[in-house]
Amino acid sequence: MVARIARLHAQAVTPSGALRVVAGWLIALTGLAVLGSELIDHLAAAEGPLSTAISGGAMAATATALGAVPLLVMRRISAGVQAMLLGFGAGVMLAASIFSLLIPALAAAQAQATSSAEAAVLVAIALGAGAALLLAMDRTLPHTHTPDGNRSATAVWLFVFAIAVHNIPEGLAIGVASNSAGSANAVATGISLQNVPEGLIIAIALATAGYSRALAFAVAAGSGLIEPVAAVLGSLMVANSEALLPWGLAGAAGAMLFVVSHEIIPESHRQGHETLATSGLIVGFVTMLLMDRMLG
Repeated sequence: MVARIARLHAQAVTPSGALRVVAGWLIALTGLAVLGSELIDHLAAAEGPLSTAISGGAMAATATALGAVPLLVMRRISAGVQAMLLGFGAGVMLAASIFSLLIPALAAAQAQATSSAEAAVLVAIALGAGAALLLAMDRTLPHTHTPDGNRSATAVWLFVFAIAVHNIPEGLAIGVASNSAGSANAVATGISLQNVPEGLIIAIALATAGYSRALAFAVAAGSGLIEPVAAVLGSLMVANSEALLPWGLAGAAGAMLFVVSHEIIPESHRQGHETLATSGLIVGFVTMLLMDRMLG
């Protein structure tokens, strides 16, 4: 065991080499503990929507990492289970888009507009703008939608990059919703639920391309770290102007709907398990509907 640990860390297979490994890990863990303590202090100092955005973004990032955990303990995850998990995530995001983003956006718009028709038009334009922004990103940033064991490593990394990019609107949605008391918990919870299968799919894509399980897990976990940053940006943006709230909520809904239709559903159907994927979608939608009512 000592020899194996030393080799993994490029150290000589000797007691002194093993000792250097242990000392290095102790230093690294101590540094992480200090950083964690500082982060907790900053979170405690934050108040109101910003605090909610930070905690929601952190929960979403943690969920991504948790989703990749099965890769470390299971030898194989069937394509049917993958499809069902992706469908579940799609259902959660669909319900979150409607009940936690669009409906509050309409309520916020009606509080500012002179009529219900004007409010509906505002929300419709914002929703279209959010989807159009994601479409522009999809066309601008090169990536692939269907990584598998027969594709190149470049294709797999482009897929991982695409998922990381799509975490940005999810984080923004958490931040925007943090300014709407009735939506904050539901949006953060819904996106976190969706991130669990997302983290697993990233890890599986890398593992099937020949990368080690440890690296696949680390990359999957790291892909979710963009969400807390985006959540803070979204919260600050909307907090500085109440008029931006309906635009932000509806825009986030449009972005999430685009991701569901353009990325998650096609990926869930890719290997011919449409029934499992659709079943997962319905279960996810119902689950999020119930959670939105209980958490709202």
